[in-house]
Amino acid sequence: MMAIRYGFIALISGFCLGISGQVLAAEKYVAITQIVEHPALDAVREGVKEVLSEAGYVEGKGLKWSYESAQGNAATAAQIAKKFVGDEPDVIVAIATPSAQTMVSTTKSIPIVFSAVTDPVGAKLVSDATHPGGNVTGVTDMTPIAAHMALVKRVVPTATRLGVISNPGESNSVTLVALIEAEAPKQGLSVVNAAATKSGDVLAAARSLVGKVDVIYVPTDNTVISAFEAVVKVGNEASIPVLAGDTDSVKRGAVAAAGFNYYDVGRQTGHMVVSILQGSNPGDMAVEGVAKTELYVNLKAAKAQGVTLSDDLINEAKDVIR
Repeated sequence: MMAIRYGFIALISGFCLGISGQVLAAEKYVAITQIVEHPALDAVREGVKEVLSEAGYVEGKGLKWSYESAQGNAATAAQIAKKFVGDEPDVIVAIATPSAQTMVSTTKSIPIVFSAVTDPVGAKLVSDATHPGGNVTGVTDMTPIAAHMALVKRVVPTATRLGVISNPGESNSVTLVALIEAEAPKQGLSVVNAAATKSGDVLAAARSLVGKVDVIYVPTDNTVISAFEAVVKVGNEASIPVLAGDTDSVKRGAVAAAGFNYYDVGRQTGHMVVSILQGSNPGDMAVEGVAKTELYVNLKAAKAQGVTLSDDLINEAKDVIR
């Protein structure tokens, strides 16, 4: 009788261990790294997490989730990359070009999905956007610069001098500035560049444009956007309209922006992550672009910066901040 009892206990114990093993095997680990925290990039991260949750990957319930911000520091980004590679997650999500570049240079085996990257080929994340190969794919947020330059003229029809603030150390910004310099003259705009290699330089860069430009445009540059309020401060003080490459900056004081909803960019990225967790090979997944743009305007900022927006522009806007 005792032998039967112990045999039964052993059977139950083995069954429980089997179930436990199945649970552990089913758990997935997603690690996410971000070069700096600002509303657009934060929205990407939230979009990714929301899609994972909708697909059944909930933190603490079948999903292990790690998040680290480099706080704009390249050395910190490298430390995060090494930590994540050592942790061996199922997928690494790298938000913004600097974090993606660091991550891609650190591992050639763990699947990487980048997001909010302007030029993945130019940044050497992939050699072919249609057929990435290797362990990398993602979502590019290449800005429609031609449309943005046209918007500058719609906001300030008399403008002839455009100030652009960027970090020349960000490859995505180098790409965007080159596009701006090609497209701005088509709208009768000459370009005056101001460099900010770290967030603490943004205020001085903005002030260097006073008296030299009619409008300031901030592209989707992570360094500058992380200190965007400094640009707005100068715009308000000097009555220079400030436009941005991302719509989240309109809430922070830009007059207008025609850009992507970065929460939606995050959701698009999240669907790619889910596909990889379910067995897809990132190298077989084409890099995806974002087609839809939305116009945001800020009437309070327009008044503070000395410009009046047309009724047509206001009526076109998805969101009007008053």
